[in-house]
Amino acid sequence: MTAVATISAFAKPRASASLRQWVGLLYVLPAVAFVVVFFVIPLGMTAWMSLNNWPLMGEHSFIGFDNYVAILRDTRFWNALKFTFYYTVIVTIAIFAVAFPLAIFIEKPRPLTNLYRTAFFMPAVVGFASASLLWSWLLNVDSGLFSPAAYDLGLTGKKVNLLATFHPAFWSIIAMVVWKVAGFTMIILMTGLQSIPQDLQEAAVIDGAGPLARFRAITLPLMRRTLALALILSVAGSILAFDQFYIILRGGPRNQTLTAVYWIFNQSFVSFKLGYGAALSMVLLAILVALSLVQLWLLRKPEGLD
Repeated sequence: MTAVATISAFAKPRASASLRQWVGLLYVLPAVAFVVVFFVIPLGMTAWMSLNNWPLMGEHSFIGFDNYVAILRDTRFWNALKFTFYYTVIVTIAIFAVAFPLAIFIEKPRPLTNLYRTAFFMPAVVGFASASLLWSWLLNVDSGLFSPAAYDLGLTGKKVNLLATFHPAFWSIIAMVVWKVAGFTMIILMTGLQSIPQDLQEAAVIDGAGPLARFRAITLPLMRRTLALALILSVAGSILAFDQFYIILRGGPRNQTLTAVYWIFNQSFVSFKLGYGAALSMVLLAILVALSLVQLWLLRKPEGLD
């Protein structure tokens, strides 16, 4: 009886652990199914399409890596990719330059803090298409707000079309994206600031460290993970930019604001070369994954930092 009791005592924890594993698997199964159905299967289909001559109508034919070879000769795609990287660098710097001071401003409780947080975050709930339509009206030279207001106030001698030349159009897009996204990045950075132990800040103040020294030695190192998350989201969103350039600029002026995704859209749904568009998508995905890995490596947690 003693041996049986001992075996039963060991068997029950094992059975209980096995049951917990199966219950845990059931909990994550919907998420796994979602990822498989909406990411893994479409990714596999896109990879297969990229190896085919796949017109919108008619039969497709296997052509191997011909689409990828064609990408090497596609100067329009590489120019679009170059512009996309330029836009990504500029807009990411602009977003963080606005979001970080706002996060510091709203981090600690003060009068009207909740109102400030809500007001700064509100543009983030507006969809990019809706925001682009709104700014398309604001930037209109005749019926919009900015150009007529500047003319009526005497700031300009005539109504200026901000979308007619590259630089005003580009910086108008930057302003729209910062207005739209900075509040979301602000919330991410605010949570990182609030996770820093207050004891460290107080000890640094007692030791005579100034605000800049505390920011460099305490805030930035302890916010590496938060910064990595915000940076990856910003860079990924910027590389995949499409709505604002399509709705407001249509790739203009003179095709100077064609982004990589815009060119993929053009090849897939304007020229109806779905196989070539799929190949472009796979190349852009590989670039995006590589950039994300580089960012994670650069912002990795240093050895010995708790």
